[in-house]
Amino acid sequence: MHISEGFLSPFWAGLWSLVALPFVIYGGYRVSKIFKERPREKIMIAVAGAFIFVLSALKLPSVTGSSSHPTGTGLAAILFGPGVTAFLATISLVFQALLLAHGGITTLGADIVSMGIAGPLVAFFTFKALRKMKAGLGISVFFAALLSDLVTYVVTAIQLALAYPGGGALTTAGFLSSFGTFMGIFALTQVPLAIAEGILFVIFFDFLKKSRQKQFAEVLK
Repeated sequence: MHISEGFLSPFWAGLWSLVALPFVIYGGYRVSKIFKERPREKIMIAVAGAFIFVLSALKLPSVTGSSSHPTGTGLAAILFGPGVTAFLATISLVFQALLLAHGGITTLGADIVSMGIAGPLVAFFTFKALRKMKAGLGISVFFAALLSDLVTYVVTAIQLALAYPGGGALTTAGFLSSFGTFMGIFALTQVPLAIAEGILFVIFFDFLKKSRQKQFAEVLK
């Protein structure tokens, strides 16, 4: 879920950029380390990045100032962790802003926090927790992708409610009023998209299990 160019004030644009920066830097370090230590995984990282770019570029109109779409971050989050995912999502968001007018440079920090950090963190820990509970691979992947998508839109609703609280003043009542409005509107498109994305990733991980079982033995336990 992208926030559109120019929709955030300089204060919020700067704040979210500062929050995102450490995660992106760490993600770049992790990608560099994987390339050096496990060069065979370069292709899989490229595939994970392509998933993020293609799926998150499927723009559907939503409330003014934002758009709904799948996030595509589940693959990278499960296989390589939230740090790598933040870095890949940043690359995707920059290209989308420059080439597709999707999202924006001024809202890049906010979009990274929601789609590239919050969602992937939830996907990673959901997958790990379910696997430790002996849940099947399909169930674990489905809920990781589903919750990653849903958390992305919840965080976006929070960001928009902070920037545009009800009544024009950032009070608890104003924030909650605006947050409830954004959540209600986003749910119409994002919930079906989250379910569809969960199913897509179950199918893809089933393919990985069959075709690359040795390479991903640790992840696919």
